[in-house]
Amino acid sequence: MSNSLGFHNLPFLAHRKSVKKGFEFTIMVVGESGLGKSTLVRSLFLTNLFGNKTCPPAAERIKPTPSIDATTVDIEEKGVKLRLTVVDTPGFGDAVDNRECWQPIIDFINEKYDQYFKDESGINRRNIEDHRVHCCLYFISPSGHGLKPLDIAFMKELHNLVNIIPVIAKSDTLTQTEVRTLKTRILQEISDNGIRIYNGEIDEEDDSPEIRELRDAIPMAVVGSTTLLEVGNKRVRGRLYPWGVVEIENKEHCDYILLRNMLIRTHMQDLKDYTQDVHYENFRKKKLLQGSPLASGPGGAMDFAGVVASVAGGNVQDEILKAKERELEMMRLEMARLQAQLRTGNDVV
Repeated sequence: MSNSLGFHNLPFLAHRKSVKKGFEFTIMVVGESGLGKSTLVRSLFLTNLFGNKTCPPAAERIKPTPSIDATTVDIEEKGVKLRLTVVDTPGFGDAVDNRECWQPIIDFINEKYDQYFKDESGINRRNIEDHRVHCCLYFISPSGHGLKPLDIAFMKELHNLVNIIPVIAKSDTLTQTEVRTLKTRILQEISDNGIRIYNGEIDEEDDSPEIRELRDAIPMAVVGSTTLLEVGNKRVRGRLYPWGVVEIENKEHCDYILLRNMLIRTHMQDLKDYTQDVHYENFRKKKLLQGSPLASGPGGAMDFAGVVASVAGGNVQDEILKAKERELEMMRLEMARLQAQLRTGNDVV
């Protein structure tokens, strides 16, 4: 007779269901032109997501408005499907006057939160697609001797909206001593300005050496390349210089392999969880308290702002929940009315 009830199989069942459904992950790359954003993305995922990009002439970049280009690709590895979306931000930081150049990025992130909020509050919630930005790679110039005012302003505006991972671009232009000095300077300036970046901490009992290595490497100094070179009777991806070869997958040359492991192997789910549990929840609470209509119909949407104002000093959260229940009841009545109309139409036919 077995003493096991069998619920120890639940993780395996959840795993099988998740693999069957597939996973979604959205990453945004932000930084000035010429820092190797597209090259790094092609190196990370071995896919040419952006095609053959060209840099516009200087005259067109005097007063550019940063655009948002989202590209989605389906990747499958050992039966696991991943729908990867990479969001590029061409034009960011390229103007003479860069004031408010981050506003289109903020609007895009909030738009995806709002879309998810409406889908989550709708009637059909079984097939919700998650287009929220789970991670923002912010590229820092290696020649700036630290953070520029634009870097500080951007991260302060977005650190409450998205997980920011700062990376030092084109680190092969620096010596190892210069890389260490620049990392220390950037971390100090981030701390001095009260900026919260994604630090790679995972709530696990076993804080493995691999996780500690990833955390200690932030901000990661990266080099991107898709070129295969022959080095010591083996083929490597790297960049060829007169003095030698920079191997992007060699930890002694750059932190590319650490960044790839963080994004794909060790922290992808944690980035998604932090987006859901912290950034999206903050957006959702603000939306409810400011009075966001969850649905519209013949009777109109419930005004949550009015509810909050009417119960000032009382239990606001309970009143919001009651208002939401009344709205759902109104939606059910509307559905019943539409079904009755359909039945009447079928009877007439």
